[in-house]
Amino acid sequence: MAENFETRTPPAASNPSRPREVHDAHVRTAFGFDSMEDALAAFVRGEFLVVMDDEGRENEGDLILAASECSTEKMAWLIRHSSGYVCIALPGERLDELEIPMMVSENQDPHRTAYTVTVDYRHGTTTGISAHDRALTARALASPTSQPSSFTRPGHMVPLRARPGGVLARRGHTESALDLCELVGLPRAGILCELVEDDETGSMMRRDSCRRFADRWGLKLISVEMLARWKREHASKGRLPEVNGHPYDGDASAERTGASDS
Repeated sequence: MAENFETRTPPAASNPSRPREVHDAHVRTAFGFDSMEDALAAFVRGEFLVVMDDEGRENEGDLILAASECSTEKMAWLIRHSSGYVCIALPGERLDELEIPMMVSENQDPHRTAYTVTVDYRHGTTTGISAHDRALTARALASPTSQPSSFTRPGHMVPLRARPGGVLARRGHTESALDLCELVGLPRAGILCELVEDDETGSMMRRDSCRRFADRWGLKLISVEMLARWKREHASKGRLPEVNGHPYDGDASAERTGASDS
């Protein structure tokens, strides 16, 4: 019998299911990020984070959420306030276990974003595209009990294969989503989707727009670089994954081997 993910009580049940608009948001006089401590505390409560990459690279913001904490209501909100192209970052070994291969044999994406074959959860979904169905598929991908036969291919959720070593190996939103889950002890599966302007252009949100969006919805804003710095500084506490079977030693040359973006 398939696990009933929809009736599972999430750990963050005491918080609102989705972000609520802050009508008396503080007006900032200068741009600033939130602290990593505040961001991690929000993330473990099942809240979205806005994560920026480097201004000198793509200068884009993604909404990131632990997949295990994704409800229908949260997914519907995410779809309304983003590009709607919802992806889910997973470790390579888990994708191998689920028999979800790469989308193409030769990746021509300029940032080497590791797209895999799309999937839908087999049980309790209809077309696969609704907020309910995508949330259910996301939670199924985060569940250790799911099997290769739990999913149909192709589908409407887009798994991304994260680089081993996380943001210390590649400064991407994909790796950021997985690292955030790992740092707070949640299942290693992170939902991510790009923020776009709510206007006629639909262009990508840049730094200041992302800050205003985060303040409007009471979300924490951090950067990929902040997350990388946090991991470096806390490597001695034993909370980080091993790279090639050895604890990561903070070698800056290894940190710059990958491109940025999702």
